[in-house]
Amino acid sequence: QVRLVESGGGSVQAGDSLRLSCAFSGRTFSRYTMGWFRQAQGKEREFVATMAWSQGGIHYADSVKGRFTISRDNAKSVLYLQMNSLKPEDSAVYYCAATTQPSVVVTSSLYDYWGQGTQVTVSS
Repeated sequence: QVRLVESGGGSVQAGDSLRLSCAFSGRTFSRYTMGWFRQAQGKEREFVATMAWSQGGIHYADSVKGRFTISRDNAKSVLYLQMNSLKPEDSAVYYCAATTQPSVVVTSSLYDYWGQGTQVTVSS
């Protein structure tokens, strides 16, 4: 059974940076496409970024493109999300997710495993 544990959230000022981590265990990390999603209070969960296990394809939501960077360390079984130039509208609970789909996946329903989430709060 796959287990995902996010960390690295916190409260920051607009323009600051944070790096989220997602520790993966239970299966072979390198064979899973990974994604980051977020859910702001009162809103639906939305896609942020995804990185495929096959050929390392990457895709970002338009709202974070150029500011956020997704990466993975297969040797450590860890997924990262580097978030720069944070804005108040980036405030949300951030979740990592895993799927065996070989290509990038932006649809939350296609992910099989989810972490518990980490809170990011950006104040102006």
